[in-house]
Amino acid sequence: MNYDVIIIWAWSAWLPAWMYASRYNLKNLIIWSMFWWALATSHKVENYPWTLSASWKHIMDNFRKHAEESWSEFLQDTVARVEKNDNLFLIKTVSWKEFNSRFVVYATWNKYKKVWFKWEEEFLWKWVSYCATCDAMFFKNRDVAIIWWWNTALTEALFLSDICRKVYLIHRRDTFRAESVRVEKIKNTENIELVLNEEVESVSWSMFMEEIYLKSWKILKADGIFVAVWNEPDTKIIDCMAPKKDEDGCLIVDQRQETSIAWLYAAWDVTTNSNKFRQTIMSAAEWCLAANSIHEDIVRLGHKK
Repeated sequence: MNYDVIIIWAWSAWLPAWMYASRYNLKNLIIWSMFWWALATSHKVENYPWTLSASWKHIMDNFRKHAEESWSEFLQDTVARVEKNDNLFLIKTVSWKEFNSRFVVYATWNKYKKVWFKWEEEFLWKWVSYCATCDAMFFKNRDVAIIWWWNTALTEALFLSDICRKVYLIHRRDTFRAESVRVEKIKNTENIELVLNEEVESVSWSMFMEEIYLKSWKILKADGIFVAVWNEPDTKIIDCMAPKKDEDGCLIVDQRQETSIAWLYAAWDVTTNSNKFRQTIMSAAEWCLAANSIHEDIVRLGHKK
């Protein structure tokens, strides 16, 4: 079956993806599957327009209801591979379905690396978070810890220090590879305590999280824990086409959201756009731009490129 555009994944941007593709009268299909992703790890969402406080599921249900009104097609399946033959993309799913499309919009999430301390997975959505920007306000004036293996964690620690009463910065080494200016700022922030040469073993809880047990047997009193270890863009199903990426593995896109592969557009967490500010509202904006760019291509080039 042939389509003008096939949209792959797109959870946090269903509404703009379907809405704009349909408004431009593009025959479109969205192929989605549900795995762990950033919005689903948030306790609640309070930083999306017109959303004072809502669960991620509530927001996604509203996205879907609105998108279904746009008369787009959707398929719950997992894409296994995307290939390009001449001027058409061939999309293969794990259930052996195949589709052809003139354009593809690819939008998957970044895979978060877990530390695998005891209760990490069980306390996701509650007291364990992978996004300080998303969840810091739920720990306002409380004590938290952040597990640090990469530079962005320092920015998140400083962000948390403005909101939380106390921030423990747990690092498995006693040396820092981050920028010196940022490290000095961390050291000079009164409510940030460096906990070096340490790793988290487990957490204790009753009604709420109470303590963090380190592998050295040291105990920290904390109400929540943020994991900022590492994440990487999930691009494996399009890697056979060798799209250009930056040093972090993000797909390099231009201001129209087009990748180095003609007619392959990308949005959401895997791109170099939006200053890599990985928030739902940014993914929605990138989707709108991608759909508009595809429409421009079709109009300008008369369906040929």
